[in-house]
Amino acid sequence: MNFIDFHVDTLYRLFYRLQQESGDLWSNQCQVDFNRLLQSGYTAQMFACFLDLNKPFRTGSCYQDVLGMIDLFDSQLERYKEKVRFAGDYGQYMDNKAQGMLSAFLTLEEGGVLEGQLERLDALYDRGIRVMNLTWNHENCLAYPHRPPEFQKKGLKPFGVEAVYRMDELGMIVDASHLSDQGFWDIIRYGKRPFMATHSNARALRNVSRNLTDEMIRALADRGGIIGLNFYSDFLADDSLGKVEDMLRHLRHIMNQGGEQVIGLGTDFDGMELQPEIKGAGDMPKLVEAMERMKFSSSQIEGICHRNAEEFFRRYWESTPPV
Repeated sequence: MNFIDFHVDTLYRLFYRLQQESGDLWSNQCQVDFNRLLQSGYTAQMFACFLDLNKPFRTGSCYQDVLGMIDLFDSQLERYKEKVRFAGDYGQYMDNKAQGMLSAFLTLEEGGVLEGQLERLDALYDRGIRVMNLTWNHENCLAYPHRPPEFQKKGLKPFGVEAVYRMDELGMIVDASHLSDQGFWDIIRYGKRPFMATHSNARALRNVSRNLTDEMIRALADRGGIIGLNFYSDFLADDSLGKVEDMLRHLRHIMNQGGEQVIGLGTDFDGMELQPEIKGAGDMPKLVEAMERMKFSSSQIEGICHRNAEEFFRRYWESTPPV
């Protein structure tokens, strides 16, 4: 089985050396590395450039830290270019897949690094960023996050609307994970292209603000978007362990609400405080085995694991950009 994952924080962990013996992107003590991705059958992995605006920056600047993560990513792709290649759109992904190469996409988790400067979007696109979370967990120049509760009714700021317009023009996918509810609806209002919730689950099953309501799931599906199932325990159930059975419950619910094409994988590996039952990229075949045991159809399993993501890439990057 092939896999495509929309969100991991491995690049962040390596850049900030959160595990002193982490190694590099080929082999490390994190939950994800190139070697395990290839052994498990992955065709693509999205690597997030994540940072916390409330913590010290390694370079003294949030923007320079993101550029540093991109530099690390680029150097690793050059080092392992016989196995892994950058992908910036559907065509590059398909070319890499045809050659048996793992595609590595770059994303940004914290739009606040723009610091009100729209030209940074173009610069980051030129450096390879193809997906951007408008917020992480802090208010920024673009929008309000999902918490505290009073932020839920606050949406995109004027600069956030401007950024969404420019992202649509560039072909940089808007990511609604971590965003306030009103921010989500503002993407529906102002955005023209399909968008993602790269690592979110169903609020009807686990009532936390990071998850999507059924109405949101349906609206995102109607826009041609896609959701990545998050493996983090707190977004799955009231349980300290991210259980596979809870992952399957969320998968079924999201498909029931938005259709079988709306769901993919957004594991959040290397961004979790607790280990899920599926402990990393090397364990992903266990998810397939569990879906088979629970009578998911072969078409549903293939869709969740990779085909829905591929179709989203095609739908987004092969379509005519909005005027």
